[in-house]
Amino acid sequence: MRYAHPTRPGVPEPTLTSDTHAPYRKPGSTDTPAIPAQNKGPNPPSSTHGLTRFNAASPAEAETLLLSCCHSSRWAERVAAHRPYPTVDALLAAADEAGYDLSRADLDGALAAESSALPHPDAPSAARTALRAAHAAYESSFGHAFVISLEGVRPGERLDQVLAGIRSRLGNEPEEERVIAADELRRLARARLAFRLSEGLTLRHSEA
Repeated sequence: MRYAHPTRPGVPEPTLTSDTHAPYRKPGSTDTPAIPAQNKGPNPPSSTHGLTRFNAASPAEAETLLLSCCHSSRWAERVAAHRPYPTVDALLAAADEAGYDLSRADLDGALAAESSALPHPDAPSAARTALRAAHAAYESSFGHAFVISLEGVRPGERLDQVLAGIRSRLGNEPEEERVIAADELRRLARARLAFRLSEGLTLRHSEA
């Protein structure tokens, strides 16, 4: 996994986000783990406004927005088809659950659409070199970019977290890593959608 980031350029990175302690579940499994805890307080007004816009969008518009969070047509169609959602939490829970049910082909396509983000320009040259090498080693081993959700990780600690994650997961067997990557992608899609909602789904962010 890399610094997972939205597939569309220009969208800020909530990308480095996730519930890193949610249980793993293989795609297609019938066991439904508990949905990670949502915000404990009421949703911000911007998120509520974003939900209103999302519920009112055309199917094509809603799916385009969702595809910017996870590049799986099946996932986007499923989440869009269950509108209207009564609350932001209900939408995020639905997005989370849909992420568990990606087929192998869906997951392959979604992972193929991800790309490794570069470290901050102010990062030391040695750190940038180490990250590029780590990403290259991971992609050579597993055939797709390294995806990781870094929700709750401080900006100054993200580079170390990603490097540590790649080095740790390079030792996984392909199928073991596939399960982990699927789970991280699910968390990342949920985080991206939450971010888009918090932005109010302005026209500027909804286009392209």
